Amino acid sequence: MDDKAQIQEAIKTQGEVVRKLKSEKASKEQIDEEVAKLLQLKARLGGDDGKHQFVLKTAKGTRDYNPKQMAIREKVFKTIISCFKRHGAETIDTPVFELKETLTGKYGEDSKLIYDLKDQGGELLSLRYDLTVPFARYLAMNKITNIKRYHIAKVYRRDNPAMTRGRYREFYQCDFDIAGQYDGMIPDAECLKIVYEILSELNLGDFRIKVNDRRILDGMFAVCGVPDDKFRTICSTVDKLDKMSWEDVKKEMVNEKGLSEEAADQIGEYVSMQGGMDLAERLLQDQKMSQSKQACAGLSDIKLLFSYLQLFQVTDKVVFDLSLARGLDYYTGIIYEAVLTQAGVAPVPAEAQNGAPAEESVSVGSVAGGGRYDGLVGMFDPKGRKVPCVGVSIGIERIFSIMEQKAEASAEKVRTTEVQIMVASAQKNLLEERLKLVTELWNAGIKAEVMYKKNPKLLSQLQHCEESGIPLVAILGEQELKDGVVKLRVVATREEVDISRADLIGEIRRRTSEA
Repeated sequence: MDDKAQIQEAIKTQGEVVRKLKSEKASKEQIDEEVAKLLQLKARLGGDDGKHQFVLKTAKGTRDYNPKQMAIREKVFKTIISCFKRHGAETIDTPVFELKETLTGKYGEDSKLIYDLKDQGGELLSLRYDLTVPFARYLAMNKITNIKRYHIAKVYRRDNPAMTRGRYREFYQCDFDIAGQYDGMIPDAECLKIVYEILSELNLGDFRIKVNDRRILDGMFAVCGVPDDKFRTICSTVDKLDKMSWEDVKKEMVNEKGLSEEAADQIGEYVSMQGGMDLAERLLQDQKMSQSKQACAGLSDIKLLFSYLQLFQVTDKVVFDLSLARGLDYYTGIIYEAVLTQAGVAPVPAEAQNGAPAEESVSVGSVAGGGRYDGLVGMFDPKGRKVPCVGVSIGIERIFSIMEQKAEASAEKVRTTEVQIMVASAQKNLLEERLKLVTELWNAGIKAEVMYKKNPKLLSQLQHCEESGIPLVAILGEQELKDGVVKLRVVATREEVDISRADLIGEIRRRTSEA
């Protein structure tokens, strides 16, 4: 009993915490977190009959998708897959979990975000963190030296997600990779062309594709006086420049990572540079940069890349940006990231209007990223045989968040089914005739539906069509059956025509293909 009183007291206190946060207009994540705690306390209390009560919620960092959201998502997938296929890709699938050792040591500082599965006396397993490492394992295991493949599947990260901005713990990745020994920068340029095509086709708003090279970064670190053993950790810090100011990044480099102030300032000069082929040419002449063989090789490749990007007609959106680092350890050459500069969706939130940075309202961050990883397959190959690879990952969840917002903002109705015609009856006792007709339509490959009632009212059948966006209704009545016709009604205009049974399928196809 004492325990129950304690829980009730805790519920009261937690309730006050939630109310306070709401009155202070705290962030949704913060409120949701405290509400979850409150619900858990209430569940511990149980119902009046002493039974344990369930907490009905999805796990942190996950979500359900309702039919409307799924319809939008399917449309996005369709656009992406048709682009991958247009570029000649085939597809594969791999298990959702891998041996823990397969994933260990491939992600730098992000390795702490890997979900390890409980040891149940078998193999030590982890949920996949991305689709690239499983792909490299697949190539090495099957001794594949060239393939152009796409893979769309869910991945898992023990992140603290900002779900409002399309970040989750379980989310889809859409990857396109080209593996094989090819001439420099041709497949790399095609990956950027693919990003350009997908983002343009999805019509998300203005975007930029930032490009850099790991060798340029490493060369820059070397000439700026970063010790070799600090390259990767400093790289992870530079990668935060899209989320933090240079002052904060510098502070982390100097105070947490132990870099000298002088080296940090020199890095600061370089990472503020942006341009195109001209910047690559300028840096090749740069007194410091030209001392690094690595940096020069990277800069020459950037020049070559831009020459191909001109032929692919995408240079209007691509920028060579020395601050781009991408935190993953496996990149060896060119790296790139696409960011939306204007999502063109939601109005500016209140906090941005009140003098806080308005950036948040228009930037959903990165919507695609990738690069060259020539050493990853070799890590898995017993003989260390390397398979050069370059690829791109489309940030489907973020894109999906934006598409969802757009659908909310526009009054346009999202159809969640593809039914072309409803088979309806105007009188009673016609269930058998309706079922016969709907079977004829299904057998002909027409998407059709019938109401699950013996004698439905005509009005409720028509209302269902209007609500679901079904464009046509085939109405059966005694007279129509006698005359061997069907009354075809167009839902939008309410126009009705008698069509003979023999011509019905052709007429439905003609009308729905026009729509």
